Amino acid sequence: MATWRPDPSFYPSPRMAAKAPKETIAYVAAFDPDRQRPDAIAVVDVEPTSTSYSQIVGQVDMPNVGDELHHFGWNACSSCLCPNAPHPHVERRYLVVPGLRSSRLHILDTKPDPKNPRIVRVIDPAEIAEKANYSRLHTIHCGPEGIYVNALADRDGNAPGGIFLLDHDSFDVLGQWEMDRGPQKLAYDFWWHLGHDTMITSEWGTPENFENGLVPEVLLGSKYGHRLHFWDLNKRKHVQEIDLGEEHQLIFELRPAHDPTKAHGFVGCVISLKDLSASIWTWYRDGDQWAVKKVIEIPAEPADPDLLPPVLKGFKAVAPLVTDIDLSMDDRFLYVSCWGTGDMIQYDVSDPLAPKETGRVRIGGIVSRATHPKASNGALNGGPQMVEISRDGKRVYFTNSLYGAIDPQFYPDGIDGWMVKLDVGDNGGISFDESFFVDWPKGHRPHQVRLEGGDCSSDSYCYP
Repeated sequence: MATWRPDPSFYPSPRMAAKAPKETIAYVAAFDPDRQRPDAIAVVDVEPTSTSYSQIVGQVDMPNVGDELHHFGWNACSSCLCPNAPHPHVERRYLVVPGLRSSRLHILDTKPDPKNPRIVRVIDPAEIAEKANYSRLHTIHCGPEGIYVNALADRDGNAPGGIFLLDHDSFDVLGQWEMDRGPQKLAYDFWWHLGHDTMITSEWGTPENFENGLVPEVLLGSKYGHRLHFWDLNKRKHVQEIDLGEEHQLIFELRPAHDPTKAHGFVGCVISLKDLSASIWTWYRDGDQWAVKKVIEIPAEPADPDLLPPVLKGFKAVAPLVTDIDLSMDDRFLYVSCWGTGDMIQYDVSDPLAPKETGRVRIGGIVSRATHPKASNGALNGGPQMVEISRDGKRVYFTNSLYGAIDPQFYPDGIDGWMVKLDVGDNGGISFDESFFVDWPKGHRPHQVRLEGGDCSSDSYCYP
């Protein structure tokens, strides 16, 4: 919907976005792993002075069951101010919510009552298949010229996965983004350097290899994704592939620098087949090519096999399982979720090729089951997973479920959902907000968090 003035939550630069008002609510995707009841978008009160602080204060249920809500985003954001394709009068109003399993897209209007969004449109899988030839919808990014949606498979559930666009205003499916995909087959995450006309995509696998859980033979055979792909954003053409090596399996979340003059970013690798370690890699410009370097390695922790799930017993160790990362608005701190061990680690990445650890907390974990001061149920399961940072970098929120079919492979006793918040020191360091703990209602598990007005993985910028 058009407005006379640009949306006040749009900012030309990350420096200005960091001065934005504090968020008062968070939107959280919640799914039923048993696919017996509708998934939902929950609304959590994150205003410390509120009497309902740390409570779910609203919820909108999806109209069907079995969606597996995963990653979602806004219809419009600060990229609408970019000079190459300006849409300054679009407003940040609608949440675009895909079902990873169902391939449905839900459009939620947050404006009439932000605590009670309402569904205004559902785009069926058949329409997406017909117009874009994709399915298994994963991630949403609001771009300068439309809403980008990536998918992990084609309409029949096979490779290649890829990206399609929705119209900013009507939400109509416009079609497949790629003009020349080159060797790219597998898909997972995507994001871009708007200042360098470059898109980056990462890799997971096809639905047959994740919808019923990770397949050990595929993992040990190095058949999951282990490559990064670089694209000409304007020509929509694949220009370079970088293989991180077959031992590095499951190349997940991408976090480019927010400053559009910087040509670097970070990606997490879930697991190494050599020693179960996880790793963080920096991509950067090297002459007229892109290059990558492993800059962080997080080792597995030896453990009593009796405390391990069957998938790890033979290794006698807990894998860190880095499943999400997030980068603060000033490009200084990288947050790394270790879903296996239960660690959330903060690194100073001011030098992107030489990170330094500056903070660490532990909660949950396959073996440690570390608790929280406000938790009433003692030992916690699950571990740090989807992480989101406030625009000013002072608050970090995260939840504890990865994916319905994979959760029980590593937490066979089941996952009781929770959401927590960290406070960030001025010069680094993290600590739990002891008064913020959402004990998630049974029947749903929480996944991605989106913050009111935007956050550190929702927007991109064209001005430094």
